[in-house]
Amino acid sequence: VVRDAYLRGAYLVGADLRGADLRDADLRDAYLVGADLSDAYLVGAEVRGADLRDANLHGADLRGADLRDAYLGGANLVGANLVGADLSRRIYHA
Repeated sequence: VVRDAYLRGAYLVGADLRGADLRDADLRDAYLVGADLSDAYLVGAEVRGADLRDANLHGADLRGADLRDAYLGGANLVGANLVGADLSRRIYHA
């Protein structure tokens, strides 16, 4: 259990976090490229600006997670619970 963990900006490329309890964790700006977060519990987690490219989020519980500006290119979100998650992106005007 890693509940309430402070992992802001952490380098977790390819990490095996299957089934991890990361509820309310601070993962802002973390590098989670190719990480396995399948069935992870990320309820209320701060994942804003994180790089989740090619991450496996199959079955992950992301209810209420802050995913603003997170990069999800190639991420597997099949079966992920995104109810109430914020997936908005900033729009920059010139």
